[in-house]
Amino acid sequence: MEKELLYRFFEGDTSLEEEKHIRQWLEISDENKCMLMTERKFYDTTMLVSRPTEPYIEKKNRTFSLLKELLKVAAVVLVVLTGSYAYYHFLSVDEAMAMQTISVPAGQRVSLSLPDGTRVWLNARTTLTYPVSFNHKERTLTLDGEAYFEVAKDMTRPFVVHTSKGTVEALGTTFDVEAYASKDEFETTLIQGSVRVQADNSPIEEAVMLTPDKKTIWRDGKLLVEQVDDYTPYRWIEGLICFRNESFMNMMKAFEKYYGVNIRLKNQFVSNNSYTGKFRHTDGIDYALRVLQKDIRFKYVRDDENQIIYIEK
Repeated sequence: MEKELLYRFFEGDTSLEEEKHIRQWLEISDENKCMLMTERKFYDTTMLVSRPTEPYIEKKNRTFSLLKELLKVAAVVLVVLTGSYAYYHFLSVDEAMAMQTISVPAGQRVSLSLPDGTRVWLNARTTLTYPVSFNHKERTLTLDGEAYFEVAKDMTRPFVVHTSKGTVEALGTTFDVEAYASKDEFETTLIQGSVRVQADNSPIEEAVMLTPDKKTIWRDGKLLVEQVDDYTPYRWIEGLICFRNESFMNMMKAFEKYYGVNIRLKNQFVSNNSYTGKFRHTDGIDYALRVLQKDIRFKYVRDDENQIIYIEK
């Protein structure tokens, strides 16, 4: 099989006849399947260290330079690229399609391009699963964690993000989804375009259509819509953890998400404080806590064996 054809297949730039040819080639032998997955992993690796398309947040009119941070990530992050030969059916067309999974560990983030040209930023402790090539009906992937999407426009194929708590559908737009399977939160924030959000086990008539500068949050069994006035929390795609008049408790929850630890408060006094500031992912949680100690009086003890941090008096 020509590698040039495989790379066009990964980019979603092959015709229906070419895709049928590739499927027939895959069925011939396991060696062919192995070759496809090897080339796909190489393709994704090159995407991880290439210059990303710069994201645009209309509210702040800010362009982000990510190349330097991405090179750091490429050097230290353990990105688990696992090709599983998962097979599934699209309508009446029986297509054998390999799936790709990318997992990002605590304290890191990753940027990549999907087969259709969509740009994705994955936050810490996030897993994304997607096919090596989208079909002709829709672009579907599965997310556990937080991701920022710049969706390539394609009016004929909806872009669908499945999570453990709900589904987000778009045609071409920019949005952020936070849906960790281990947490209760399910939140979608729209930057540009429009998206439809539907919670699992909810009827279609209860789906929410978002317009720019709005976000929907799953709360008390319902999807509620709120105005977005502050886009600094989404600067995590720059490698920043930002807070604005945030409670100490919420800051600790954010550190738990980013660094994969449990934080337990024994000092109830600190919960009455709020903080405005920013940290870099790469600074680490010890640095962040030491900075906070300059303004808020507390001590902390680490239990590295159980991955627990105790906030004490």
